This record gives sequence, structure tokens and C-alpha cells, in this order.
Amino acid sequence: ARLVVCLEESLYIHNIRDMKVLHTIRDTPPNPLGLCALSINSDNCFLAYPGSSTIGEVQIFDAINLSVHAKTMIHAHDSPLAAVAFSSNGIRIATASEKGTVIRVFSVTDASKLYEFRRGVKRCVAISCIAFSLCGQFLSCSSNTETVHIFKLEEPRDSPRRSVEESSWMGYLTNYLPSQVTDVFNQGRAFATAHLPFYGVRNVISIATIQQQLRLLVATEDGGLYVYNLDSSEGGDLVLYKQHKLDGHPEGASKGPDKPDGPIRSSPQHIEGGN
Repeated sequence: ARLVVCLEESLYIHNIRDMKVLHTIRDTPPNPLGLCALSINSDNCFLAYPGSSTIGEVQIFDAINLSVHAKTMIHAHDSPLAAVAFSSNGIRIATASEKGTVIRVFSVTDASKLYEFRRGVKRCVAISCIAFSLCGQFLSCSSNTETVHIFKLEEPRDSPRRSVEESSWMGYLTNYLPSQVTDVFNQGRAFATAHLPFYGVRNVISIATIQQQLRLLVATEDGGLYVYNLDSSEGGDLVLYKQHKLDGHPEGASKGPDKPDGPIRSSPQHIEGGN
């Protein structure tokens, strides 16, 4: 129902039926990368964009009723935002900061933090993309490194099972440790990882069901498409299923200094059953 155009200091919300401008959000914090996210759910059609250019605040706007959401601001990170993404049902939002080490998932309804995942320990990692699976069970994250991380969204931290676990020896121990240490204990690790044959290349990722198989898709700015099989129960290192060259250039024609030689790509093949 909505199309959003994001400029550096304003956003325009269009009615997709006739392309008329329905609402303009002006004087937003400087957003030179055009960072924003629009939920695809018609009942929870929210727009998210940075609420600050110095810290990781997320502003939520109701794109259907054209009003600021009741829980207008989420303080997600201490550093500026690098990526935001809604789940398919529009009730959760994932965020990453410019540091790129921690991925967080919040409830859009009440702005509470539901999950916190550690992507890695490297500093100044540039996040390329974060994306939920359509089922909402998995969250994927790619960066300028050669690794794509996939996290599994299991029980929220306030679930009965987690409460029992936190009453164990680990929960007892964390009462006497600095908060920085206990935060690391509480952060989830990757359920699965894909190792790309390149690094330093911007990309977008998606988790889709293709031919009744869950797969990770990675599309790169230099025209590559990599498809990995994802085992929803085992996780671990993902197996490369297929790879394609989409821009029509000969193999090896656009290698840069940060793009080492990868395996030979296959010719494009038809993939059916994606959703």
C-alpha cells in the first residue's frame, strides 16, 4: 500500500496505487545512506528510520495511519545505526550499529529488547544487510567480511525455560561479574554460517524456501548470486548449492584489489518454487 522515498533529511510516503504523496517527514537527522525499513505487513505497516545521527536510535512511524507510533523511539545502540529490518509480520525489528559486533531484535509493540546476538569481535565491521526469514525464525547478517551469520530466534529472555536456566549456577555467577562480562554471556551466537569466496564487496541477503528447501541467497554488487542450503535443525557451516553471474560480464572481468579469485561460477539456472 505504501512506497517510501528516503532522502538525506526527509522521507516521502506515497500511496502506491496512484503515487500521490500522502505524508512528508521533514528535518530528520542527517541520513546520507538513506537508511530506512518498511514493513511489508498490511496490518503492521511501520516505517523505521534513524532518530539520531550520533547514536543508534530508531524512530518508528505508522505508514498506514500516518502517525508516530505509540512507542516512538527505540534506543538500540550507543553507536549510529548501520542497518534495520522488520520481520515479515511487522511486529519485530532488528538493528545493527556501525560497530557491527552486536545485532539486537526489539518488539515494535512496546520497544522491549527480545534478542541480542554477537556477530563477532572485530571492530569497525561494515554491516551490508540484515534480513529475517519469511517464517521469522531466522535472522541473517552480512558485512564486508567473508562470513554471513545466521541466528535462530528461539525463546524470548523472559520465557519460563530461560528463567529456570538463569537460576542455575551460571545465573548465580553472573550476579558477581561486571555487567560487560554478563552481557557477553547473555548474547546468542550464530546458529549457522556461510563462508563467501570474497570479502569487501557490498551485498544483500535473503532466506527463502526454494524447492521445499530453506536457502540463503547472497547477491553482490558486482553481479554475483550465491545460494546456500540451510539446515533448519542442524545449522553449522552452510554448503554452497549454486552460484551465478548475473551482470553478463565474463568471469574475472571485474575483480578489484579486495576481491580475491573465487571458485568458478556456474551459468544461470532456473530456480522454481521461491516464496
